[in-house]
Amino acid sequence: MLDPDIRDNAELKRYELRVEGDLAVVTYNLSPPNLMITETLVPERLEGRGIASRLARHVLADARARDLLILPVCPFFSAYLQKHPDQADVVHPTYRGILGL
Repeated sequence: MLDPDIRDNAELKRYELRVEGDLAVVTYNLSPPNLMITETLVPERLEGRGIASRLARHVLADARARDLLILPVCPFFSAYLQKHPDQADVVHPTYRGILGL
């Protein structure tokens, strides 16, 4: 399900979530049908609150809705997908193999 608080800032190629005045982001490169996730950044004072996972769930849902395949080069995203293999349907087949999904 899409999170209404998360914005896809296509101009800056990143998903954005503002929390308590700080900005958490997932950066990407889009080349349909692929969405390469390059980095997940959460301000240090917001770490440990599930914000990166919240962003990941949103990005995966958005990719699924747009018929995009995720290329998870971001270490956090790769780890998230390994913990949530039920999300493998939206991951590019090559990366499914790399991540053991």
